[in-house]
Amino acid sequence: MIMLSGSPALKVRVMCEGIRYTAALGQAALHSMPNYYPYRFKEGEHDPTGRGIATIPYLINTADGTEIRILGNGDSPWHVEGDSQQGYLLVDDRDGQSVPIEFEPLRPWLTQKTADGMPFAQAGVTTHGDMLVINVAPGCEYFLHKHDGVSMRCGFCAYGAPDERTVHLGQKTGQVEIPLPTLERMSEALRAVIDQTEIRHIYLVGGSLTDARKEGERFLQLARYVKQVNTRGIPVALGSGALPDDLIAQFHAEQLVQHVCFNLEMWSEPLFAKVCPGKNRYVGYQRWIEALETAVRYWGRGNVYSAMVAGIELEPEHGMEWEEAARIALEGAQDLCSRGIIPIYSLVWPVGGRQRADYHARIRNYFETLSTGYQAIRKRHELTVSEGFMCHRCAYMQLECDLDRDVQLRPRETSGV
Repeated sequence: MIMLSGSPALKVRVMCEGIRYTAALGQAALHSMPNYYPYRFKEGEHDPTGRGIATIPYLINTADGTEIRILGNGDSPWHVEGDSQQGYLLVDDRDGQSVPIEFEPLRPWLTQKTADGMPFAQAGVTTHGDMLVINVAPGCEYFLHKHDGVSMRCGFCAYGAPDERTVHLGQKTGQVEIPLPTLERMSEALRAVIDQTEIRHIYLVGGSLTDARKEGERFLQLARYVKQVNTRGIPVALGSGALPDDLIAQFHAEQLVQHVCFNLEMWSEPLFAKVCPGKNRYVGYQRWIEALETAVRYWGRGNVYSAMVAGIELEPEHGMEWEEAARIALEGAQDLCSRGIIPIYSLVWPVGGRQRADYHARIRNYFETLSTGYQAIRKRHELTVSEGFMCHRCAYMQLECDLDRDVQLRPRETSGV
């Protein structure tokens, strides 16, 4: 079994095991960026709210800048103590280890509004660390389609179909163009965020369309608008689906983005087809890889990425133990890096298999083995994650930047000892 150390080890353990509710965690939510998923009390767990759910913070920041997403878990050995005046500690019940932490603060923009009264929090922007994510069309058309009774949505995705939750953004099924008022509100929110916090990366994302060309047209409109309002020249990444080659060329010709990230999600065609049926049906596994290779020809090695979900392979229906899942994922990392494409692995908690006594150990062993093995692959191919695309201060569910930074800092930390 691979064993990490330092901040990367802490991050993996907390991501895999979650944090259980305490009064301190609840109080921290009053001055922290709220979690998108409320804490859900398990049966028999003390619930001071009496409602079964509670708002908790979204992100932990450690003293060295490591960012960790918070997942509520009533069975977790980790809990939070302290308060905003004395500071907070993350405590491990098993050995009493405590780590000073802070929470991602509740910035003023989260409670401010646009000129026409739209809350900035509903204007299509969000942040994690120093990354600003723009998502003005979150509804995904894959959720609207079934084939042979099988939904075309990706098996891990929580975006959802265009519905009442996207009305305030003006998104309508079948409409490609983003309404101008939506873009104007987004730009107001963008300026407020940049004024209130350091933003070093902008990431354009959105729900998928079944027609890749139409999706490309929508992202061209968005990227052109963002280029006009991004007066500080913050690096921008294109997080669309795999687009036709001529549209990829158009993004490069207009210098709309500095990085590209077409999310393949899963390595191996059989897994891709099962986990991402819509992407497989409407785009195709080989075409997805071809689009990534096209992007490499334009932006060069090290500037093209693919977000990958790590852990969904451990769902019972795939019949995999963690060793096989890690082996397949590392084969994919090797193949993609050989093409100049850098995969980025985000930890996903599989829903199934929670009754297994080794549930958390399987996830942790898998993710640590994948992350450390992949670090060696990046080194062999002389590929590093660009500081313009992502860094340890925004990688809230990923480990690549943390591991690479840990290696860089280690000699300085031990020098003179």
